[in-house]
Amino acid sequence: MNARRLKRFVALWWLPVALVAGWWFLSLGRDSFYFPSLQKILAVLWRDLTTGNLLAWLGISLGNMAAGLAIAIVAGTLIGLLIGEFEGLRRAATPTLNFLRSIPPAAIVPLVIVAMGIGSAPKIFIIALACFWPVLLNTIDGVRGIPPQLRDTVKAFRIPLALRFRRVLVMAALPQIMAGIRIAIAVALVLMVISEFFGASVGVGFYINEAKQRFAMPETWAGTVLIGILGYVLSALFLRLERWLLAWYFQDSRTQGDEGA
Repeated sequence: MNARRLKRFVALWWLPVALVAGWWFLSLGRDSFYFPSLQKILAVLWRDLTTGNLLAWLGISLGNMAAGLAIAIVAGTLIGLLIGEFEGLRRAATPTLNFLRSIPPAAIVPLVIVAMGIGSAPKIFIIALACFWPVLLNTIDGVRGIPPQLRDTVKAFRIPLALRFRRVLVMAALPQIMAGIRIAIAVALVLMVISEFFGASVGVGFYINEAKQRFAMPETWAGTVLIGILGYVLSALFLRLERWLLAWYFQDSRTQGDEGA
């Protein structure tokens, strides 16, 4: 590791490492019921991942999250491309969209559970509904932000509608679409947990809620820490994917920045 990479590594990790170390040493040896030591929390987390049901439940939760997120990405992108491209459709749909996106997804979780029962279907529906909006709105903004010069070129060459959507609109709006997906991942993680608080017998959310009801605070904290770790890992993986898919976009941004300097 050269000096430049080492400096970047230290700049990236010094604060998280300091916070975790501070939590570890400040809580070490404490016998608080509501705030157990980090050592005890991690020991419980490791125990339940290796010998309990938590690892299997984590897989079920991630499966529901992936299914809901996939539905939201496909539906949000397709509908967003149509609404963003056709002004008449956008004007007609805007009042309805503004009304529907104002309803907090967490508020309808009990209603969805009652209507659809227990199992994976209501949880996938809730996650898909919540993640649909950031993908949709960012896709619309991405399409509307296409430069007029590019649109004029498309008209001049009379590019067919299907090809225009696939090769022009999607590619031009892709940075905004990816930003919407990045937000949707964080939303999906939250709704994954909340949806398992109601009418569930498996999942990480059920693990946290059931431990809370038993006043098993180390288990409750262990589930919460697991969600935090999971959120960081998913975010880091998606950022790598985004950098790969949008390499051309970031390269253009750096080039323009160098020219401006």
